[in-house]
Amino acid sequence: MLTDLNPSGFRVEKQRARAVVTLSSGQSALGSFFVSGGTARHAGPERIGDVLNAEAGFFPFEVDEDGRLRTVLFQRDHVVMVALTQNEASSEPGYAVATRRSVSLLLTNGRRIAGIVRVYRPEGRDRLSDWAHHGERFRYVETSHTTILVNVDHIVEAREVLE
Repeated sequence: MLTDLNPSGFRVEKQRARAVVTLSSGQSALGSFFVSGGTARHAGPERIGDVLNAEAGFFPFEVDEDGRLRTVLFQRDHVVMVALTQNEASSEPGYAVATRRSVSLLLTNGRRIAGIVRVYRPEGRDRLSDWAHHGERFRYVETSHTTILVNVDHIVEAREVLE
């Protein structure tokens, strides 16, 4: 476990959460985010989505470079998507009752992602367009293989797919 000092001076223990970060440069990095055991945003441990949506600017990410662990700083603006090793989307409040929409998303790097998004809006305001206009910058897309956090600033086109 890692420890970190927060502004109050208290130590905050951190765990590593594995993921693959894809950048606007076309590069991908396999490594780990640093997440804490708790957060003020919700009950339970901090998620990668919480880290990405917490603030603007850079975040630390640990990569393995030739068998040596190094911490690099990535700029959130240039993160296109993050592939998660766990489906942390299922721990979102309201997950089980949110409206499911099957989507196809075209990203700025030319990749198209097909999957399910959950719209956390009241009935009648739970369309794909509502999902596109409301919510945090990094949003969950559940594909048949993994869960991805997509940076909405890198979505060129979103279309609903009939199931």
